[in-house]
Amino acid sequence: MKKNIEINYNKYPLPDRKRHHTNPSFYIPMKELKFAPAGYPQVIKAINWAEYFINQNPPTRLDIGCGRGLFLLSVAENYKDSNILGIEVRQWCCQWLRHYIVNERVENCGILHYCVANRLDFINTESIKEVFYLFPDPWTKVKHRKRRAFNLDFLVDIYRILEKGGKLYLATDIYEIHTYHLAILKTINQFLVKEVNDSDEWTLPPTNKELFCIKENIKYYRIIAKKRID
Repeated sequence: MKKNIEINYNKYPLPDRKRHHTNPSFYIPMKELKFAPAGYPQVIKAINWAEYFINQNPPTRLDIGCGRGLFLLSVAENYKDSNILGIEVRQWCCQWLRHYIVNERVENCGILHYCVANRLDFINTESIKEVFYLFPDPWTKVKHRKRRAFNLDFLVDIYRILEKGGKLYLATDIYEIHTYHLAILKTINQFLVKEVNDSDEWTLPPTNKELFCIKENIKYYRIIAKKRID
């Protein structure tokens, strides 16, 4: 497992009043809303990557639901030869990360305030090496399941943007979500799916949530889904 970077939170303090959750409507596609609430992420169809990356290059890795960005920034540090884009619906996370990225000159890291339920049309086909979807909000109640970003449309998008042999990484501490991920992957049947139990197979730096699970001895589940090349 790769190590995380050290973030100086005295230099870059997190907001005093930060909410873990945000407006539930932010997880719903725009087309399904009668009106967009204030602060709803803009729907994007095309993008100029020079506006998001200091080095002006497009991303080859995506961190969907990047949160406070410890994992995002650590991947950027570990893979300086390629760009990683963090996508997050919580605006305060994006603002804090953008401030950090610009001031620390993290040239290969970008942040986008966006709801992936509105699809990933702005990402070129077969341009992404790896997608990370780690410890998402579970939305366990039946009436809330429509807010889950991980669905068939999402997976079709991921399949399109991944290069041949590209990988989708999934992690959750909720067993029901783990089995849900497996079921959706089985439905599309375009990935070679491996449940990961050996940490040696999972070389990524830990997320904030993973560190919490390790500290509290909470079981969590990991999947690597590789895009078929046949």
